[in-house]
Amino acid sequence: MRIPVSTYRLQIRESFDLFAAANIADYVHELGADWLYLSPLLKAEPGSDHGYDVVDHTQIDPTRGGADGLDAAAAAARRLGLGVLIDIVPNHVGVASPAQNAWWWDLITHGRDSRYAEAFDVDWEFGGGKVRIPVLGDGPSTSSGTDALDDLEIVGGELHYFDNRYPLAPGTADDGASAREVHARQNYELINWRRADAELNYRRFFAVNTLAGIRVEVPWVFAESHAEILRWITEGLADGLRVDHPDGLADPGGYLDALAAETGGSYVLVEKILEGDEQLPTNWATEGTTGYDALADVDRVLVDPAGRTALDELDRRLRDTDVRVSWTDLIHKTKRSIADGILRSEVLRLERDLGESVEHTVADEGWKLSPTADALAELLACFPVYRSYLPLGAEHLREAAHLAKRHRPELSDTVDEIVAVLADPGHPASVRFQQTSGMVMAKGVEDTAFYRYTRLGSLTEVGADPSEFSIGVAEFHRRQQLRQASFPASLTTLSTHDTKRGEDVRARISVLAEMPERWESALGELRGESPLGDGPLEVLLWEAIVGAWPASRERLHAYAEKAAREAGNSTRWTAPKEDFERRMHELVDSVFDDERVAGIIRGLLDVVEQPGWSNSLSAKLIQLTAPGVPDVYQGSELWETSLVDPDNRRPVDFDIRRLYLAAIDAGSHPGIDETGAAKLLVTSRALRLRRDRPDLFTRYAPITAFGAGRRHVIGFDRGGAVTLATRLPLGLSLDGGWRDTSVQLPGRPVLDLITGKRYEGGTLQMADALGKYPVALLIPDDGIEEDRS
Repeated sequence: MRIPVSTYRLQIRESFDLFAAANIADYVHELGADWLYLSPLLKAEPGSDHGYDVVDHTQIDPTRGGADGLDAAAAAARRLGLGVLIDIVPNHVGVASPAQNAWWWDLITHGRDSRYAEAFDVDWEFGGGKVRIPVLGDGPSTSSGTDALDDLEIVGGELHYFDNRYPLAPGTADDGASAREVHARQNYELINWRRADAELNYRRFFAVNTLAGIRVEVPWVFAESHAEILRWITEGLADGLRVDHPDGLADPGGYLDALAAETGGSYVLVEKILEGDEQLPTNWATEGTTGYDALADVDRVLVDPAGRTALDELDRRLRDTDVRVSWTDLIHKTKRSIADGILRSEVLRLERDLGESVEHTVADEGWKLSPTADALAELLACFPVYRSYLPLGAEHLREAAHLAKRHRPELSDTVDEIVAVLADPGHPASVRFQQTSGMVMAKGVEDTAFYRYTRLGSLTEVGADPSEFSIGVAEFHRRQQLRQASFPASLTTLSTHDTKRGEDVRARISVLAEMPERWESALGELRGESPLGDGPLEVLLWEAIVGAWPASRERLHAYAEKAAREAGNSTRWTAPKEDFERRMHELVDSVFDDERVAGIIRGLLDVVEQPGWSNSLSAKLIQLTAPGVPDVYQGSELWETSLVDPDNRRPVDFDIRRLYLAAIDAGSHPGIDETGAAKLLVTSRALRLRRDRPDLFTRYAPITAFGAGRRHVIGFDRGGAVTLATRLPLGLSLDGGWRDTSVQLPGRPVLDLITGKRYEGGTLQMADALGKYPVALLIPDDGIEEDRS
């Protein structure tokens, strides 16, 4: 198995295809990265810029460069000695445009008789023998229509609903029947989009109706959906695979075993989010995760614990409550609302798998949950991790049962009866519950609670536990030693296509924990100038503005709309509140149009900008040199100030990065400024060292600092390569700087690869080592100049 030293993630799309990736492979090599890491490549929905909505497993998307493009990218990588890692999507396919997906088209044409009926997870009985497709709009849209079905048309041998196309049953194209009559005898039923919450009858990805789950546990489904992927491995076009959302699969461990068998044990990573002390199952055929757990560790060690009390109190006052908000209580509420709302159809499917029938009243009174469905929803809301992998993780099911009975004692008997069934790994309800718990967690936590829990925005990031405010240096070292001992080839990351904020946005926001009083004062002024009436959301928006500045008006408007609707407190995706959103957009505009507001923002930036950049450089060097395989997200070798997707998939200017890197290699030592070139210096030196001197990265040993500023130092020895980084930089400055702070190194000369300075070894003063930059990367000084090729 070839294992990467580091990876560089590229988002492949029509505007930056595989040929473009081939053209920047030399830059990636010069930067020091070891592998190209490519986003999904199989043919996706038309216009998709992410590729997670695959519609054809047999071909690489022509708009992404097709097979010739992958040949070109792989050849360029091979010439430079780079490996290739490719993201794959085994859990679901795109069905937004049915005619684009041959499997789905055949399914809705032939229904249960379709060869692909086994590939999709459809509850045919519940749908009356039909696949329910939630696409119809609300009410009549024609002058004489009585409902949306009046907008159906037969066009060219197909059934059309505006731009949506569906097949006709064989033999009905020319029989003179009306579109409504033809629809009635099809193997699918077009229903109102709102009915998907409770009446959908196929498994999907989270709550995305246009992403239908497939059953890769069926051997022929695995074989046909992976034939092209396996070709990449067998023909040497790829060296490893990144598996998207394994928690959606019926048997993640079995899937990984099958993948390992077919790839000859190639390097495989899983996009798995771990909660708290949860560990990746050791029986999985994987080298680790995509690195969100490492992200959380790096962020937390750079947050000042002293700011917690003040920020908690500020959050309490903004919510106009007498008690501090509990993260545990908040996510129980948001997860339960998801289980009762957009994922109710999954709960009711579980109920049917348990042999129960669904009870409901007339439509205008809504749905009435049976005790079984109620208890299932409560168990899902109480589940402490994304999912179990029975028989592994049975303790999580027991914990969920305990919490469910504490919240709803009247359901105790029902909970016990259900858990007895769910504990059986072979029961269909047990399998489906495991697939469903991750859906509820993701939608309830990442996509809802993260937008409501706003005391410090850098804490609400994918894979992180916002209730953990910060960690000390000793705890950080413990976690890195565990990583080194358990999954040393697991990815580490700071930014991805899924992160809520780019790494340097979080680094700047974290400074607020060092100045809570100043932040509260400025926030009060901002709220007075641009009142919104939703305190937690106002904090979230102002944090984003400060953290991402300078961001364009358009980017901030898009972020505000998504954040507010995801939070769901003052407006929603399904029911936007026009007046509130008008005021929200006025808040964003005030930063650009109101000199008073702009002045307050400038005043904050005067305080947080330099400490934020210091945090950024520290975070980057720590991530790149700590245990694991560091991943650099495209463009993040300069300041990464993106907000939530799709903002984090913006085009990258590789030309300017080439110019900066050439200047650095010519001897430039850039200042720490808005260009971000200092970050490129740190990134290139660390990546090259890991690639070229693996002998210096064989262990993890903490380095202890001494003196007045010792709490501001993070240091570790990787077996010859020594990382020194600054934490809590604002407090360091207020405390009078480094003064007598020092670390003890072996008594031999060392070279700092970042500044080029040499030291004699032994006692090293931080004022010397961290004077120009807040970080240092030291190696034994053997008198040999760095190889910059």
